[in-house]
Amino acid sequence: MSRHQLIRYSAASAPMTLEALASAAELHVELVERYVDYGLLNADSVEKGVVWFDATAVSRLRRIERLRHDLGINLPGVAVALQLLERIEALQLEIAKLRSGDAWRMPNRRPSIR
Repeated sequence: MSRHQLIRYSAASAPMTLEALASAAELHVELVERYVDYGLLNADSVEKGVVWFDATAVSRLRRIERLRHDLGINLPGVAVALQLLERIEALQLEIAKLRSGDAWRMPNRRPSIR
C-alpha cells in the first residue's frame, strides 16, 4: 500500500475550518497552526474568531509534508522551496501561453522579435 493517498478536492469546494483542513490533510491541528504561524500556509479569511481555508490548502499541506519528510527539508528551506516551486509554475504557465500564441494578449508583455 502506498504511503501517499490520492484525494481530490475541488477549488470550488466550501471553505474549511482549521480543524477540517487538518483532518482532510491527516495532520494534527497544532501542526497546521504551526505552518500558519510560520507563514507556509495562509488563511482565506477569519470570521468571528474562526479561521477559514480554501480547498487548495490541502494540496499545499501535502506538498509541505513531502518536502519535510521525504526530502528532509527544514521549515525555512520549505519556505524557500515553495517560493521556487510557485515561481517555476508561473514561468511554465507563461511559456505555455507564449507557445500557444497568447503572448499578444498577456498584459504588459510584448513578444520579442528575433
